[in-house]
Amino acid sequence: MLNNQILETLKGYTAEMQKTVTFVLQTGEHSKRNELKEFLEGFASVSDKLQFEERDLNKESLNGKVRSPISFLLEVDGTDTGIQFSGIPSGHEFNSLVLAVLQSAGTPIKLDSSLQNMVKKVGQEMKFEVFVSLSCHNCPDVVQALNQFAVLNPNISAEMIDGGLFQDVIEERDIQGVPSVYLNGKLFANGKVTAAELIDKLLEQEPSIATTDSRDKLPLQDVVVIGGGPAGVSSAIYSARKGLKVTLIADRIGGQVKDTMGIENLISVPNTTGPELSGALQAHLNEYDITIKEHLRVTEINQGDIKNIALSSGEVIDTKTVIVATGAKWRELGIPGEKENIGNGVAYCPHCDGPFFKGKDVAVIGGGNSGIEAALDLAGIVKSVTVFEFMPELKADKVLVDQAEAKNNITILKNVATQEIHADSGKVSSISYQERATETAHSIALDGVFVQIGLVPNTSFLGDVVETTKFGEIIINEKCETSQPGIYAAGDVTTVPYKQIVVSMGEGSKASLASFEYLLANSRKLEKMYEDHQASQDERDAA
Repeated sequence: MLNNQILETLKGYTAEMQKTVTFVLQTGEHSKRNELKEFLEGFASVSDKLQFEERDLNKESLNGKVRSPISFLLEVDGTDTGIQFSGIPSGHEFNSLVLAVLQSAGTPIKLDSSLQNMVKKVGQEMKFEVFVSLSCHNCPDVVQALNQFAVLNPNISAEMIDGGLFQDVIEERDIQGVPSVYLNGKLFANGKVTAAELIDKLLEQEPSIATTDSRDKLPLQDVVVIGGGPAGVSSAIYSARKGLKVTLIADRIGGQVKDTMGIENLISVPNTTGPELSGALQAHLNEYDITIKEHLRVTEINQGDIKNIALSSGEVIDTKTVIVATGAKWRELGIPGEKENIGNGVAYCPHCDGPFFKGKDVAVIGGGNSGIEAALDLAGIVKSVTVFEFMPELKADKVLVDQAEAKNNITILKNVATQEIHADSGKVSSISYQERATETAHSIALDGVFVQIGLVPNTSFLGDVVETTKFGEIIINEKCETSQPGIYAAGDVTTVPYKQIVVSMGEGSKASLASFEYLLANSRKLEKMYEDHQASQDERDAA
């Protein structure tokens, strides 16, 4: 499984390890165990700081947990790290294993320092289980975040479970979407989830871990960029190149792009994927002196000459200008049975959840590019795909429509309105729809519904700080200026037409250049105002 090229790469990664990491494989019999053993022995062979052992971990268990013969844990210098993998962490999860090894051995964790401090404060015992599909490109983010939690805090443990090898557990818990995260045996997060959402849920469990220490407070920033997609990254890089103090806040670098597998219209890049482009965006950010606060959300913006940005961690950042580039999220159908069945047959990511519907009948709602691309992806996995389009004609590019019409297991229904998603015994069983021209009602039996009807701008956190349309888009002019001086917006979150990656990148750079003009005219005045405010605050504190 690990060819010579991979082994050579691993030698380079592990060359600086200071601590000994041992793969401890549970004893027993399983059809995949020899494959896993060979995989771990190969990995361990690249460094004298890596070891492989087989032990009956169940005899050593203090909490009664029964481990499978295809489960292994990581020990560092003989101490359990709390990190466990059940299954063979190949595919997208291979990076999760590599990072777990390196971080357990002392490689610095890249979580923001405020987040690390929060995780270290957790006092209760937390045992996480993450059910994944090895084809899911969102799952590794969750696995890696929880593994880092385990490295930081001995009260936290994390186990990756390959759902494909534990079908009995999948059926017992009625899991139909990944990642599916359990905490101490109870559902914690289901379906598409980000590391930022895990942090939010961690705060719900222990609100006291929110930071209140202001000693590490950032100095006054020139620009705070909110959002880590193409528009946000473009804004941050352009601002940094001007020599400005820049902070970028994002729940994840790449944003919505990270969920797009096929990208063929980014000019000069014939073919790429969302995860690859997100990695390139991260690498480009790393070339500049930009403070990156990933896995965090902005909870409030207090406007004024100096803007105060409050974060979900409890931190507050002061800045002269703000660029909002928070993008958009999947639009929901808003019909009965949708919300009730998310993770039980209703899904929004065909790449993540498609494998759970192998050999089954599914629907895709939406006939735009996203919908037809989803249908094409699913057609190679499922028994049949029925596409539902509200309008009389499909909105997708002709090249995609031609491919879909050529597939014998894709059926396209146009000019129809979906009305309700039905479930039986907690799982999707059918969908009701109506022909719009005749108002004739129909119902189709199926096992899954993938919703692909566009996006909703992520502006709920703004309140009434800036003017928005009735759809929630931030209203901007040709310079990306909003209704508030010093606040700019760029990309899919705005009224700019054509929600495209290349458009967002251009809008992000434009917003940065516009904010730089504003700073040239106002920066000295803003610095003086901030200094006077701080001096007054110091006097009040002293009194």
